[in-house]
Amino acid sequence: MKLKRVAGFGAVVVVLAMLAFLVAWWRSDNACSDPVAMPVHPMKAVTYCDYGTADTLRYGEVERPTPADDEVLVRVRNAAVNPLDWHYMRGTPYLMRMGTGLRRPEVIRLGVDYSGTVEAVGKGVTRFKPGDEVFGGRTGAFAQYVVVKQDRAIVAKPANLGFEQAAGVPIAAITALQGLRDGGKLKAGQSVLINGASGGVGTFAVQIAKTMGANVTGVCSTRNVALVRSLGADQVIDYKTSDYTQGTQKYDVILDNVGNRSLAENRRVLKPDGHYVLIGGGGPDDGRWVGPMIKPVGAAVTSWFVSQKMGMVLAELNQKDLTVLADLMAAGKVTPVIDRTYPLAELPDAIRYLETGRARGKVIIMVP
Repeated sequence: MKLKRVAGFGAVVVVLAMLAFLVAWWRSDNACSDPVAMPVHPMKAVTYCDYGTADTLRYGEVERPTPADDEVLVRVRNAAVNPLDWHYMRGTPYLMRMGTGLRRPEVIRLGVDYSGTVEAVGKGVTRFKPGDEVFGGRTGAFAQYVVVKQDRAIVAKPANLGFEQAAGVPIAAITALQGLRDGGKLKAGQSVLINGASGGVGTFAVQIAKTMGANVTGVCSTRNVALVRSLGADQVIDYKTSDYTQGTQKYDVILDNVGNRSLAENRRVLKPDGHYVLIGGGGPDDGRWVGPMIKPVGAAVTSWFVSQKMGMVLAELNQKDLTVLADLMAAGKVTPVIDRTYPLAELPDAIRYLETGRARGKVIIMVP
């Protein structure tokens, strides 16, 4: 009798869970379903109503945001494209839709990285004033205006940095900084290997690692060897002719932006007390259900049984680390690398290019 009751209770739980999922599925909607009204204060922006490829993106006019008492209104000059954008656009891996909307994206605006000029401030803002040149991160950056809380990811743009360069900094550079400093525990005199050294995160990681006093080995393709060496790498491995996991050198830290080698292969060239930090990897059609999350889970589990520390780092945008990066760039120690620029109206092409995995440094958006 007791077993029957347990089984019956379990069946009820399953049914209720299924009903909750179905309700969440049908209720996951967005503003695209609302009656269309002409914006009172229009601005150009890119929106998307459904998950899908870059073909789902729409360029048009939406209502310009108004800053609250503690917010800053920024006139965006430039934005930057990141893999995060196509993950949100496609809604992949599907697991992420638990937070972004099961059926349709709850937030219809894309983009995070921005640079621009403060247009207006709320009455409680003391850190910024109209006319200030700034950069940072805020959802909805693929638009002419964004509003940002004054204590969030927004800092003054260094005078020696152009708007295009500044726009490419936030996500990629903070990921590199936090991956090396927090995930890798990198110290002066240690050796670090950066797999994918010519990409958005990689180009920042090479430079930041050098400012930390590390010996840097970069891994990239033949066409990018000169670029990576110019950024300060002490050694450069051309993956088309050599496999870094088969070399004799062992590293204190491996910062993996590609994820194209197994954990076992990476452990082979990692020192016994070394740190393996996975940043990304995979393309838009890889592992649609859980995507790149399988390897980080495997790395975390592996760390339980070995002396090496293995895991993943996801960037946490914050004002403190943006200030650190701004200081490094003001001092000329870190310089953003720009591959291509696209006008905002051609954002779909910019994302398609980024999805190829061949971008050298950052892909920048020009906002009209």
